[in-house]
Amino acid sequence: MIVKLLLISLLTTLLFAEYKNCEFQNKNYTDICKRVVKKGVPVHVANTFLLSRKTENFDMLSFKLFSPKKIKAHRANEKKANNVLVKHIPTIVKHVKKYKKVYDEAEKRYGVNREVIASILMKETKLDKIKPTFDAFEVFNTLVVKVKPKTKRDKWLLNMGKSNMVSIITYCYKKGYKPSQCNLPSSYAGAVGIPQFMPSSFIYIDSYKSKVGDLTKMEDAIMSAAKFLNKKAGFSELIKWDKIPEMSKVEEAWYEYDFKHENGSFVYSESKRTGKKYDCFSCNKDELQYLKKYAKYIMRYNNSSNYAVGVMRLAYDTHKGVTSK
Repeated sequence: MIVKLLLISLLTTLLFAEYKNCEFQNKNYTDICKRVVKKGVPVHVANTFLLSRKTENFDMLSFKLFSPKKIKAHRANEKKANNVLVKHIPTIVKHVKKYKKVYDEAEKRYGVNREVIASILMKETKLDKIKPTFDAFEVFNTLVVKVKPKTKRDKWLLNMGKSNMVSIITYCYKKGYKPSQCNLPSSYAGAVGIPQFMPSSFIYIDSYKSKVGDLTKMEDAIMSAAKFLNKKAGFSELIKWDKIPEMSKVEEAWYEYDFKHENGSFVYSESKRTGKKYDCFSCNKDELQYLKKYAKYIMRYNNSSNYAVGVMRLAYDTHKGVTSK
């Protein structure tokens, strides 16, 4: 009987030993665990997530879509997406009018134009018409386990995967979710909700009325996108639309310029992070300096020049639609 009790005690100790620290065979999990604990998540909860069945699920489709070739193709298709979305401007106008009170509050709280917010939400998920089909935890867990950090890009992907897993676990813990409940529908890149926030940007989630924001609710998506642009990008002063040139003409001129310049950028001549040189479209054009400032803000949301130009085109035409009698 005593031997039996000792065996039970030993088994119990072995079963629960993993909950006492952040030591894993996968050192990336060790790093994630330690970072999560620093954010206030109890170590046993961190272990529960990192030892759950969710870490056994790998999304190899999303993994393939992270390849440089796929990302390059996605950026090339941005122009086509912009052209397609122009026909949805009447829908954006109706949307802005429908959620007028929410946009009033967003502009008051953060100083970000309703037309810009609505245009971003249109580009991201067509105002919630596009429903994500991936799971953010699985997307980033796949990167953490499958990426072998041999190149700079591989190291970037791995670190990005770890940072976002930290954010997801922290978010789900604060929401009171168990690992099996921590299901965040996302894009193949792990972006979540109507405004398509990466989990590392969950710190910018805001709510229209409730205590905790929900990125799947339109009201909270509006407030969260506004907070993101305000806090991360420094967008705090409403655009004076009469100072913005005719965006359809600017867009057309930019596309022509981008076609001729392989390293074209709408706003930058050099990357502060890498030192890479760009052929800047707006840098030496006085008439574009006001527009350039706001395009830079939008590029903190998505660093593609085509994305920023597309958002400003939609926002410009939406403003005309909202203000016309």
